[in-house]
Parts: sequence; C-alpha cells; structure tokens
Amino acid sequence: MALRDTDVERVGNALLGQRIVVGITGGIAAVETVRLARALRREGADLTVIMTNAAQRIITPLAVRWASQAEVITDWDGDLTALNHADAVLLAPATRDVMASHLHGLQHGPLMMALSVARSRKTPTMMVPSMHQDLASDPVTDDIVDALRKEGVHVLWGPEEEGKRKTPDVDHIVADLAHFINKGKPGRKNVVITLGATRSAIDDVRHVQNMSSGSTGYALAAHLHMHGHDVTCVSGITTAPTPAWLPLVLHCPTPNAMLAECRALTNDHIDAWVHAAAVLDYVVENPAEGKLASQQGTLSLPLVESPKHIMELKEACASAVRIGFKLESGIKQSDLIHRAYAQIQKAGMTAVVANRLEDLSNADKPRGYLVDQKGAHFVLQTSTDLHEAVQTLIERGKEA
Repeated sequence: MALRDTDVERVGNALLGQRIVVGITGGIAAVETVRLARALRREGADLTVIMTNAAQRIITPLAVRWASQAEVITDWDGDLTALNHADAVLLAPATRDVMASHLHGLQHGPLMMALSVARSRKTPTMMVPSMHQDLASDPVTDDIVDALRKEGVHVLWGPEEEGKRKTPDVDHIVADLAHFINKGKPGRKNVVITLGATRSAIDDVRHVQNMSSGSTGYALAAHLHMHGHDVTCVSGITTAPTPAWLPLVLHCPTPNAMLAECRALTNDHIDAWVHAAAVLDYVVENPAEGKLASQQGTLSLPLVESPKHIMELKEACASAVRIGFKLESGIKQSDLIHRAYAQIQKAGMTAVVANRLEDLSNADKPRGYLVDQKGAHFVLQTSTDLHEAVQTLIERGKEA
C-alpha cells in the first residue's frame, strides 16, 4: 500500500509505543520540528506536541500537526490529559528562558505545566538548547544546565557553528532520546563491536587491505545504543559514516592494534562481543621503511598468517556472549552453514552470522543466516532481522 503524504516509513522500533511529549520553544531551531517529529515517528513514537507563543511565530501549529499527526497544544484550552501518561518529555529547541523558568517553577503556559508534571513524576526529560554562543558561554547558563542535570534532566548540546550553539541533527536527537529512555530497562548490557576493514603496511605510503565499509557494524551499534545498551566500537578502516551519537569509537586500523585494544577491553566488565570486523588473515611479513621505488619491476611481497582474533580472545571472553560474522564466496548454502557451525565450536562462539559475498548485492537473497551453538540456522531476511536477532541474543545473556 502506498504511503500517504502524512505517513512515515518505520526504520526502527527503539521508541515503539513510547508516548513522547514534544515541547517547542521560540528558538529559531523550531523550524526543524517537522523533520524531528517525523524522525520520532519513524522509530515508533506516539507524540503530543506543546508549543509556546514564541514558537508559533516561527513555525505554524498546522505544519507541526501535519508532521506529528498528533494534537498540538498551544494554550490552556488544549487537552492536557496526555501529561498523565507520558513516557518522556523532549524539549527541542530549549531556550534559556524556558530552561530557567522550569528550574524555578514558573508556570506561564501549558509547556511549563508539562515540565513540572514530568519533574514531579520523575518522567525522563531531555532538553536540546539552541542559542547564541555568547549566551551559551554565560556562566549563568552553565549554572542552569548544571542544576537541571542534577535534577536528572538530560541536556544535549549541539555543535558550535557560525557563532551559535545549534541543535544536533534530528537523527542524533532521536538516538539520544531513545538511549536515555531505554537505558533503565532490564537486561541492558555492556557491548563491544569490532567493525570495518584492517590494513597491513607494505611501506610508509602503501598497504594491503581487505573489503569492509563498516556499515553493518555501525548499524548494529546504532541499533543497540538506541535500545539502551552501552556500546563501544573498535573500528578499523571504514567508508560508512560514523553515527555522531555513538559515545565511544576507538580507531584501530591494523590487526595488531585492534587485537591489542580488544585485549585491553577484556579488563572491563563486557557482557557481549560482536566480532563484525574484517580482520586480515594474512599480513605483510616485513614492511619496508620509507617508500619503495616505483617502476622497479615485479614486487615480491611475502605474506604471513595473522593471529585469529576470535581465537586469541576465546579464554578472556569465555563468560560473555560472543557473536561472530563469517563471509564466504562461491560455496553452497549448506557448506556456509557448516563452516559457521565449525567456527562456533572451535572459537567458543554463541552464534555466527554467515553470509555469501555474492548474496549481499542481491535484493532477492537473505541478509544472512544466524547459526547457533546447536547447529540450527535461521534465515535473516533483512537488516532489521539481523539487528533484532543480535539484540535478542545479547539481552538473553550467556546463560540463556
């Protein structure tokens, strides 16, 4: 069925069924409300919107109602019963005036009432300031933000550009809100995801490198982060953009650097490891110093076997959920499943996601196959299936 003009295409479920009160104040960033409301709906959120009088001079309630497909409250005669059932309040943009007014309990309008109700009921509240840099740098602003954070309000600052503290991209706001809401749910885990390609130097300016954009690992990391998990990415070489909202991305371009970082992380309490990186199986034995001269005829380049990361980390990660990825080419599906199961047995994995290279560019083929410790395999038809399968394994934990 074709989408209507007001419809959105769901891209995730991190806010599915969550009742979000969106407050809009008179910052110029209110013009982004249409995009923000639709982005929230794409993650499944149900919205109620409250606009201040100043916000209505920047963007019309009609445009906001179209984007949110929800009631837009502009005065005291609006239906405020949604405040009794809100799962979170998002104030974007948040002017300093409204932030300070809330801190001191002022009640000039339904938005201030919504914020007070949220405070009294301990409803998760997130504010996204937007203001001139001079105002943002005012020590009084720091005092206001510090006081709000002590009350449990999540304050998300955006980048400094053109002399202003602008609001972050709407996807960043949605991701931060989802993580803020979901991180208190049971079963949240500390997760490490390795991703991207790795390289080995030939000389100071050349290298050999395998194929991986990092897109699968980053997409998994974003999904798990939005569902409230604490995610650390150990990233090799990537061409996919790094989501700005991921809290910790450690860049390790070589197999040795990546393995060293993973070993260091084993000293922390890590509940789950997702080994999505494409780690070189062979590296250059003796990289040359400087730059090898060109036009010198055939170059002989001895390669030696590189340590297998999932084997090197087997003992240190034995108490954690471990999910591997296996990419093969030119083999039958039954052989693909067999090799994935052999990897599970040899490296002590919880499960392996198996793919064939030739299937990845074919929309008619499954996204992959999830193979478990019993040798059973499950078809992952889409990337969403992949994300949800990995999430389920992580949340069940090692003993499940």
